[in-house]
Amino acid sequence: MLRKLLIANRGEIAVRINRTAQALGYRTVAVYSEADAGALHVTEADEAVCLGPAQANASYLNSEAVLEAARITGADSIHPGYGFLSENAEFARACRAAGLVFVGPPEAAIELMASKRRAKEAMVAAGVPVVPGYESARASDAALTDAADALGYPLMIKASAGGGGRGMRLVRQASELAEALTRARSEARQAFGDDELILERAVVDARHVEIQVFADRHGHVVHLGDRDCSIQRRHQKVVEEAPSPFVTPALRQAMGEAAVRAARACGYEGAGTVEFLVGQDRTFYFLEMNTRLQVEHPVTEQITGQDLVAWQLAVAEGRPLPLTQAEIPLHGHAIEARLYAEDPARAFQPQTGTLLRFDAATGEGVRVDTGVRAGDRISPHYDPMLAKIVAWGSDRDQARRRLIRALEDTVVFGVTTNRHFLSRVIDHDLFGQGNATTAFLEQTFATSPCLSPQPPALAELAIAAAILGTDGGAGWSNAGTGAIPLTLASGDTVHHLRLCRHDQALTVTEGDRSHTLTLMSRSRGQVDFIAQGVRQVCQYQLQGDCLYWQASGQTWSVRDLTHQPATTDAPDHGGEVRASMDGAIVEVRVSEGDTVSPGQTLAVLEAMKMEHPLRATGAGVIARIHIQPGDQVGRGQRLIEIRQPEADTTSP
Repeated sequence: MLRKLLIANRGEIAVRINRTAQALGYRTVAVYSEADAGALHVTEADEAVCLGPAQANASYLNSEAVLEAARITGADSIHPGYGFLSENAEFARACRAAGLVFVGPPEAAIELMASKRRAKEAMVAAGVPVVPGYESARASDAALTDAADALGYPLMIKASAGGGGRGMRLVRQASELAEALTRARSEARQAFGDDELILERAVVDARHVEIQVFADRHGHVVHLGDRDCSIQRRHQKVVEEAPSPFVTPALRQAMGEAAVRAARACGYEGAGTVEFLVGQDRTFYFLEMNTRLQVEHPVTEQITGQDLVAWQLAVAEGRPLPLTQAEIPLHGHAIEARLYAEDPARAFQPQTGTLLRFDAATGEGVRVDTGVRAGDRISPHYDPMLAKIVAWGSDRDQARRRLIRALEDTVVFGVTTNRHFLSRVIDHDLFGQGNATTAFLEQTFATSPCLSPQPPALAELAIAAAILGTDGGAGWSNAGTGAIPLTLASGDTVHHLRLCRHDQALTVTEGDRSHTLTLMSRSRGQVDFIAQGVRQVCQYQLQGDCLYWQASGQTWSVRDLTHQPATTDAPDHGGEVRASMDGAIVEVRVSEGDTVSPGQTLAVLEAMKMEHPLRATGAGVIARIHIQPGDQVGRGQRLIEIRQPEADTTSP
């Protein structure tokens, strides 16, 4: 019997595993980096051990430190969660050598499925259909280029060793191939320590559908239905649902049987996910097998009523699977949205900062998995996911309605998130019809207005004025009805407002326009008002001279400049390249004195597991470079100075 479980992960998945383990009677051990010393997963565990500095390589990927944490706490088992060491066969082998039970599949299965090339070869042998492509051990760029010409375009480059969208590129034409190979190899090397690449024919307008499988050491293998993960950005999942609205019962059965064959073919044990691409003709192809618990496993739990972590622990203890295939129920529909600290208006760049307020919505059929709380700092060292918001319904429309409401009612102040973007995706007609493919976000939301935050109109500014103009938000003032001047800055726009109060009525004027609110009540962080005959509630947070507020599912922020001296100065970053986020410089492509053109990549910044090119916004000459590969940089830090080219004044 196992008694003490070490959870070798962080964030929401560590919290989620910990809660099931404790409910089953296990003692739990958390591990953490110096940056996560006060994290939720640390405080909820029975014991916790610091692994090292914030960098993942020195902490969560440090297998020796994890094993030492297990030794000093007396843990008898290790659950790796997902990411980090979860699909590291050497770590699984080291756990077993140390007398620890690894809550995951055998090392041989991990090694086989960790290589997309070897996995595809095994699937062909098992009779599982695969996407046509090119797989060769340690293929050179020249070999891949020749293979690409033979395979045809569009095609996918994939890191043989990886997942999560890293080391993956869609190549539409031959002219894009060389740069895509370079970037894919670099990302794969950074993320997995292995830059082997394979090619696959791109299945256009496909669905990404996966099957959850489970196997025990007694020869039982089952599947727990399908999940549709077609809503993706940069090959990373954004929204997942179960079951897929595209999959017919006959197709579900065929894919389930193929997934079970795949699991048997590699001698599998525990939880795994077999991923398929499904064409418009409902022909399906094996993509890969993830030898771990998936981020999106909650939607399967919601429609089956099963706890997959409990199943994992049962299998790890040598017990048979809790249910046979015929006994596994599938009820209703579930949809999950991944809430990220990222800015949709800036190409979804990851965001860092302090969570001033985080109130995840709850309600009937709503589940929230998170590892953060108000006051936590979102750092550049790890994935920027804040929470998974999941809604279950008796049918798909009910699940959609519940999820939209939950997203709109979730309050996050302090960092920019994709919350509003997610609600618009779920509310979109194409998604509602069940017709969204892997191309949906690129085709439908590339220029959508919901990517850019709408500036506050006078109606929204009136709410801000109501909060800021009454004793600085400290309480309602009954003194007089004279006009109060307010100067509020929203981005680069400055609003000069006048606020007049008469009893509960408050009128805000800007120029020749005005808007009136009737103030009803206010409690900590919430104001209740009537506008144009409609009573509404607004959430808000004051932080210094900055106000954040949320109403009708949208969030705004302003700075109160009322008591600051007037200035016409504005920061001028022209001729400079600054860091778009916290991260590390992995490549500098120019030297001082080089002439550059608009859009040219000058350096590459790695942040939150992805590489981000830093480009010149105009033509010029590199005047000074302040960075070199390996440097850690902060958001807004000046990296490269560009001197504008001097005008040619010579006479013809």
